[in-house]
Amino acid sequence: MSAQTSAPTTAVLGLGAMGLPMAARLAGAFPVQAFDVFGERRDLAARAGAAPAATPADAAQGADVVVIAVRDQEQLESCLFGGGVVEAGAARSLREGAVVVVTSTVGVDAVQAVAARLAEQGVRLVDAPVSGGAVRAGTGELLIMVGAEDAAMEAARPVLERLGSTLHVVGPRIGDGQIMKTVNQLLCGIHTAAAAESLALARALGIDLDRAVDVLGQGAAASFMLADRGPRMAQQYEVQEDGTGGPELRSRLDIIRKDMNIVVSLAKKAGVATSVAAAADQLYQLAVSQGLAAEDDSALVTLLSPR
Repeated sequence: MSAQTSAPTTAVLGLGAMGLPMAARLAGAFPVQAFDVFGERRDLAARAGAAPAATPADAAQGADVVVIAVRDQEQLESCLFGGGVVEAGAARSLREGAVVVVTSTVGVDAVQAVAARLAEQGVRLVDAPVSGGAVRAGTGELLIMVGAEDAAMEAARPVLERLGSTLHVVGPRIGDGQIMKTVNQLLCGIHTAAAAESLALARALGIDLDRAVDVLGQGAAASFMLADRGPRMAQQYEVQEDGTGGPELRSRLDIIRKDMNIVVSLAKKAGVATSVAAAADQLYQLAVSQGLAAEDDSALVTLLSPR
């Protein structure tokens, strides 16, 4: 750990929708070294106060805590151990005693496998998937669900407390955080799909969608996902022929599809029937097959009721 444990040297690997605002948030308090495969994302991190790095290994050089914010298991392993477009993984330069914080939703098996490989070189892992979206990532108001031993958790605590307003240590096992996040995503995925269905129905019956979102948000039908996605779903119908006018991309549809696949797979392994989640999963899969993978997940509503 750095001379002052309250200001650990921190690396952030992955500067996407969540990683970039997290890097910016951390750079306001700690020395931050940041990596992404796309140079323009590294440039944005530099403008936010982070030192851009050409490889994950460069970013992790001398780091006390390495925060990983990537899409899936493949990217997680690539960032740490190299492969694909990444020539030098972070594990190459991680010092003994460093802590890797996985903030991504990648599944139990993935974090456990990575933790075992890191342990061979004396590096600890904190399983800490986050929830709350990009705006909250930038303001340090994330919900963070942690699975980690006490020593690893304490080493990562200054970084986690900078990122999250709500920090829950779910259990001591690597994977406990992923399990809690999977349960969280089951509800998020269902709520988003339900919001899309309700607003598609409202539009088909001639109700103004902005008004519908406002009314629904004040009663028993209210949910975080309706409040967050609802206005963007309404904007989906404002897209003009030149492609302008739609909502900004905040949460890719293929990300929630990936998360719901983890939900269904883990539930099957546990022997728990999750028929509503499975139905939502199929809806997301249909959206991906219809070319909406890279769209904001609010575009789901257009699958149910065309623009």
